[in-house]
Amino acid sequence: MSQSVTRAARIIDAIAADPRTVAELAESFGLHRSTMFRELQSLEEVGWVRRRGSGRYALGTRLATLSRQALDSLDLRDAGAEHVRRLHRRTGNTVHLAALMDRSIVYVDKAEDESGVRMYSRVGKAVIPYSSAVGKAILASLDAAGRDAVLGGVTWERHTEHTITTRERLDRELAVVAERGWAVDDREFEPFVNCIAVPIRSSLGVVGAISVSAVRMVADLERLQTFLPALREAADAIADEIG
Repeated sequence: MSQSVTRAARIIDAIAADPRTVAELAESFGLHRSTMFRELQSLEEVGWVRRRGSGRYALGTRLATLSRQALDSLDLRDAGAEHVRRLHRRTGNTVHLAALMDRSIVYVDKAEDESGVRMYSRVGKAVIPYSSAVGKAILASLDAAGRDAVLGGVTWERHTEHTITTRERLDRELAVVAERGWAVDDREFEPFVNCIAVPIRSSLGVVGAISVSAVRMVADLERLQTFLPALREAADAIADEIG
């Protein structure tokens, strides 16, 4: 990698951690101020950095766009295929893999016993975010703007007596999910099904979630919680595959 590209990458890393002035960056990199100013001008022209009114440089909007595109282009299904099936073998229950795609959450993989009860979920089908464990695991990992984007087009429907049907109640549950690190679907879409899920995080943020689901007569929520270590191991392994 050329010296100029390496330096540009290091400058971006530096201001990502802490927006800085030309003088501060020049001192940090051992460069003359005029040299650093030219570097920043070049980065500003392509939208990778922007100059604030205070004179400090911060990350530009172009990087935010690229980050979003990088997230969208990740092939989560390929990265997770082996780990989904390993988790299925370990638990004996249905395993779902869901991906955050722009403003929606979609099932991208699923492993279930051929003899098992058929569930609503299908690969390629949109996740109902407020009544699914994978949906809540992802939402709890997003900031307010991210949640607003995913929930903006949602029609709140009561599928069972346990379904969450208001944003206020959902936000309260998401606060609990964020604190403990895992989410549940407690008979919220199908009255005979429970589910538990954990988020999958890459270096760019949350990219999806993985879950274990079961018919209540086979495994209740207490039983499903015993699979949390295996779920977290699978989520970490998929995150490592993504990088």
